[in-house]
Amino acid sequence: MLRQILLHIFYQLNNERTINAAYHLLRGKRSGQTIQDVGIFKLYPYFGILRKLARPVFEDGVNSLGVEGWIRTDDNGYFTLTESGLEQVRKLALPFFDGWHYQGNEHIFYGRLSLIVQSLSNQAAGIRSFIPVQRNEEIQGWCRQFLLASDFRSGMLQQALFHEMKTSMEQSGLSTLQKELLVERLTGVGVTGIPWQQLSFEHEMTELDCQLLFISALHKWLDTIHQHNEQFPYLLKLAENIRIDNVLTGSAYQTAQMYNQGYSLEQISAMRRLKASTIEDHLVELAMNEPTFDSTPFISHEQHEAVQQAVRTYATRKLRVLHDALPHLSYFQIRLALAKGEV
Repeated sequence: MLRQILLHIFYQLNNERTINAAYHLLRGKRSGQTIQDVGIFKLYPYFGILRKLARPVFEDGVNSLGVEGWIRTDDNGYFTLTESGLEQVRKLALPFFDGWHYQGNEHIFYGRLSLIVQSLSNQAAGIRSFIPVQRNEEIQGWCRQFLLASDFRSGMLQQALFHEMKTSMEQSGLSTLQKELLVERLTGVGVTGIPWQQLSFEHEMTELDCQLLFISALHKWLDTIHQHNEQFPYLLKLAENIRIDNVLTGSAYQTAQMYNQGYSLEQISAMRRLKASTIEDHLVELAMNEPTFDSTPFISHEQHEAVQQAVRTYATRKLRVLHDALPHLSYFQIRLALAKGEV
């Protein structure tokens, strides 16, 4: 599955970045370049889905694409999809991901859930002391507060949470395998969460494929919980602060606040003692993430459409090519148009 994801990312990048761009994307690197690549090349689903991806594992995935004859790479790290690679892209049926809005936080949600399930299982069996499946002290503290606030000793929470989990999983459209992965990782009295190596053997998949399906399941499940929030109050509480709706970097967020207060780019640059180009980077990031952002103070509708037409004509999003085709527009204006996409 990693190789399929890589192939789709490379297809979206359209031979305009090096293979390193895909590595930084999957690990969720919050650099200006990677963030802008997410918006320009519409790679939101894959951002940060493998935050601990080891470089050798990534390189093995890239090399396997070369062995299959789906991509060609040069000594500078640039790549080209071959005809057979493009044919493979047309056949891809990748699972759902929403890395942009979760960025690894889905594991915090599951950490909370697993410790709550373990605690309720032991409480129902009358066991007061056990080794917690989650060692993260922040998760432990959060779960302790959740249990106390939910009156777990009454025995009602077990049934309510079970019902919410069962119903929400059914509504989420998860595959049978994804449901199994979510449940088989849980620990209770007499039941230990199955490690990835064993799951890989049982389901005849690589460990990484198991983990990717698991992450996809969490993203889809969490989306269902948020969409039907009144139906799943306990799960919604477990998902507290997991979804990231304000995805701007800290510095870009400060710029966005000042811009929304009416300050000009020049004023923000002077007040924050940052280069004008840095403030422009922040506004491009804002344009990517805020659907209601109005770019017309910087680029007209006609100019915006001219950029989109140039993208279609030259089949590229390379700034230099687009600037050569539209020399009357600044790089900043072109980047804004790319970030906003089709109007």
